[in-house]
This record gives sequence, C-alpha cells and structure tokens, in this order.
Amino acid sequence: MSSALLPTAILSALAQEQHSLLALLQQPRKVSHAGREFWQGYLQGRPVVLALSRIGKVAAATTTTALIERFGVRRIVFTGVAGGLGAGVKVGDVVVATDFLQHDLDVSPLFPRYEVPLYGKTRFAGDAALTALLFKAAFGALAHEHEQGQDSLVTQQFPGACAHQGLIASGDRFVSGASESRALQAALAVAGHEVLAVEMECAAVAQVCLDYGVPFAAVRTISDRADDSAHVDFSSFVEQVASRYAQAIIQRFLVLL
Repeated sequence: MSSALLPTAILSALAQEQHSLLALLQQPRKVSHAGREFWQGYLQGRPVVLALSRIGKVAAATTTTALIERFGVRRIVFTGVAGGLGAGVKVGDVVVATDFLQHDLDVSPLFPRYEVPLYGKTRFAGDAALTALLFKAAFGALAHEHEQGQDSLVTQQFPGACAHQGLIASGDRFVSGASESRALQAALAVAGHEVLAVEMECAAVAQVCLDYGVPFAAVRTISDRADDSAHVDFSSFVEQVASRYAQAIIQRFLVLL
C-alpha cells in the first residue's frame, strides 16, 4: 500500500480531548480491538485512526502497539493536556515536544537515573520533520485565535497564549502539588534536563514508536502549572479549551502533511 494511503493515528488520553475531532470524522467506522475502540475515517481528506491512549504509560504503550500492528498507521500524533513546569509556560499555552523522558524511571545504580535500560539513552526524540509541522500548525492555530479579536478564546481567557518547543516528561503520577512540582523540576535540571511540561503517556508512546520505526510527535495544551490548583476546573478546561485547541491544530497539521 502506498504510504500516502496509510492512516495517521491521532491519540489522546481522555475522551473529552478528542470529542471535537471525532465529531468531524468523515466516513467513521468503529473497530474494537485489544479492549479499546478505534475510529477509522477521514479528516481533511486524509485517512486517520482516532484512539484513546488511556491514562498512564502502560496503557499508552498497549494502544500504540495496537495502532501499529493492527492498523498499520504511518505516523502517530498525540494531542492532549499537560502540567506546565518550565519558566514562562502558562496555562493556555501549548508545548510541542522535541523529546520525551520518563521522570519516574530509576534503575540506579545499575544504570544512570532516568536512563532506559538497554537503550543507552534517557530521552526519546520526536520525529524532527513531523514535530516541525506540528509546531507550525500549533503556532498558526494560536495566531488565528489572536486574530479573531474579542470572539477569540485566546483573547478572552489566555491573551498571552503562545507555542513552545522542548522536553516533555512522562510518569505514572498526576503531579499536582507545588512542592512536588518544584522537586521534580529541580531533580531533572540537576541531571541536565530542562523540562517544559509533565504528563503521563508520551514517553511510553515515543519508546514504542522508536522500536517500530514509526514517526511520532506530540502537542500538549497546558491546563495547569502542576501545582496545588491542578485539579481546579480540569474537566471544564479539557472540554472547553483543550478540545478546541486539538481540533484547530490537527486540522492545520493534516493540511500541511
């Protein structure tokens, strides 16, 4: 099959993050596999598979493997929310990952802290070309929001919203306390890792994609600062803000492919 006909997988952790994309899916067809629901169809004229990674690294790895083995996807893109850790990363901003790290992985003293055993690395890089297109799409989506004036979500709630590129850290823990957030950021910085955002899935997806040689890129909308207010109106933010961002960014991204 021509690579142009192979689908692009669009992953999200939560159903609310993907509602807007599912509503736009043309010729939708649901396939149940590995205890999950996958939606095949077309967006912007391109074949896609929409799926929920579910929450956490193991669940995300299972979903990613299923997408590659069962559906033969050509590339995988993750869109969802994250907690902001880096300086200047604000609620309402978006972070496009350049690379990924598991912040809760520690096999020391057998291996250096954060290093993935038998891979010889602590970070898994996103696909450079795919990441560049995703950043262009994210930058364009936010610029369009700014141009809408008072009708814009960005103008009304996040007037300084912008796009960032950098390291995203994943772990099987919802980082939601200011002291925990500071400790995590400091520990990573000591090891030479300046992290912009924290979440629970993408480093696992990146590792599976490396194993299979499938390009991967990810964009995360910052829903909180991974501090004591991280739980406040989280569901509302996902439904009203992150879902809208995901729709705008993915539509632009697919046009750029």
